[in-house]
Amino acid sequence: MRTLMTPITLAAFMLLTGCASAPNEPTLTLDTTKTPEQFAACVVPKLQGRSMSPTLSQPQRHYRIVVSSTVAADNVIEAYKAPAGGKIFIYERSLLTTGFGQAAKDCA
Repeated sequence: MRTLMTPITLAAFMLLTGCASAPNEPTLTLDTTKTPEQFAACVVPKLQGRSMSPTLSQPQRHYRIVVSSTVAADNVIEAYKAPAGGKIFIYERSLLTTGFGQAAKDCA
């Protein structure tokens, strides 16, 4: 019984590791003339208007917008400063279309 618990615990840990971190490959990458601040000010209200609860944070030199999910990994938008505005990375992980990526496209 004890030998069975180790693989189960390891598998559960591996599944939960990806819940709050961005995966290696973004679902979508956008360039915008807006600064990361302007983009965040645009996209957060749009997400809220679609019945999502975004959490905005500013780790180091970029903005990170996370929409938590109870059934899947979190959806993440990261906005970085670029020479001509901003670079947006979207990590949409839900299987169903929620409008998460469309809100980012609308603000880019």
